[in-house]
Amino acid sequence: MRTSAVRAAGLRGMDARYVDALVAVGLAAASAVAGRQYHPAGWPRFDALAYVLSVLVSLPLAWRRRAPVPVLLASCAAFAVYIAAGYQPSLNFWGPMVALYGVAAHRPPRTAAAGAALTAAVIFYSGLSAPELGVLIAVVQAVVVPSVVWVFGNGARLLAERNHQLAAVTAQLRLEQEWRARQAVVEEQRRIARELHDVVAHHMSVISVQAGMAGYVFSTAPETTRAALGTIAETSHEALRELRRMLVLLRSGAEDAVGGGEDGDGRGDGTVDDRTPYAPMPGLARLPEVAGRIRAAGVPVEVRTTGEVRPLPPGVDLCAYRVVQEALTNVLKHARSANVTVLVEYRPDLLVITVTDDGGDSRDDRRDRSLHANVPPPSGHGLIGMRERARLYGGTVDAGPRAEGGFRVRLTLPTRTGAEGPGRRGEQPSP
Repeated sequence: MRTSAVRAAGLRGMDARYVDALVAVGLAAASAVAGRQYHPAGWPRFDALAYVLSVLVSLPLAWRRRAPVPVLLASCAAFAVYIAAGYQPSLNFWGPMVALYGVAAHRPPRTAAAGAALTAAVIFYSGLSAPELGVLIAVVQAVVVPSVVWVFGNGARLLAERNHQLAAVTAQLRLEQEWRARQAVVEEQRRIARELHDVVAHHMSVISVQAGMAGYVFSTAPETTRAALGTIAETSHEALRELRRMLVLLRSGAEDAVGGGEDGDGRGDGTVDDRTPYAPMPGLARLPEVAGRIRAAGVPVEVRTTGEVRPLPPGVDLCAYRVVQEALTNVLKHARSANVTVLVEYRPDLLVITVTDDGGDSRDDRRDRSLHANVPPPSGHGLIGMRERARLYGGTVDAGPRAEGGFRVRLTLPTRTGAEGPGRRGEQPSP
């Protein structure tokens, strides 16, 4: 059975020209052999002319796919001459039928109908050449046989058209799939860029400010210097933990995971810890840590919470954490003498977080900027990242200066299940 299947697959894979040539040669040989062996009473024996006409009826079938209409005309003409010469019609009857099938399978219905009418006329003529069949049988034969052949050929044409359409649709779907894959890669790159911006900008801003402070008071306030260096060490370890967590989740295998830090990511010495390669994504539960780092950098931060505290979807929790982190980082970079208030409101269907600062004393800010000139200037990417994160989960970010002075960032996120933005439902952000 397996051998038969292999042979059938091989036949299907053959060039159509070879198949048509085999059909043409096979019909011609069958007509010649039958004409030599079959001698019905009242019909002349096969001679050289009968062999030639049989070949002319069958051999054109080798071109039935490339030129179906000329092949049908040639086959019908040769068959008509063969019948007019008085030979037994049944021996070459199938030549015009195969040619008609080629026309119906490869040409429009109107052309196929004209070919069927021509074939029916030739078949009717062949029926009249056999008086023993009668006119009624000749008419039925001329109507039924070409009609059946036309139906099968037209079905093959429709199937070929559907296959062509299916191939076109498949190609289009493949292109769309490739486009969506490219878009997914671009979106993933944007998410990773946002995460890197949030992690690096926040921690490096704290480190930069603390380093500037330590250098400024190095000889006059050793205790303050040691505190600043401690904050730098803690912040750098935290940054390394988050970066390692991102790398772990981006790598394909757990064997490539790199641990780090002191809270489950590793041993805190930069070595690999395969036991705990994954760390939970940060969320609002770690908001006091962020506020503590900002306070250590010299910015007073007050965190207040209202409403019933409840677990949030991981993506929403991470989004809220990153927005607050970015807002506090901006205050640290641009208004170090300001007083900051972070208000977290748990409403029935919403999470609203407001980060406000009072602007601080402009003279102190100018002095801080002169002391910490290595702090990068604002680029606007932080606010763009905030808005993109909020939009991903169906939320909004409103940021701008306050009338009474200072700056305000207000995040609003829906917390109901399925409330994420359109086309993003169920997606989790890449850490």
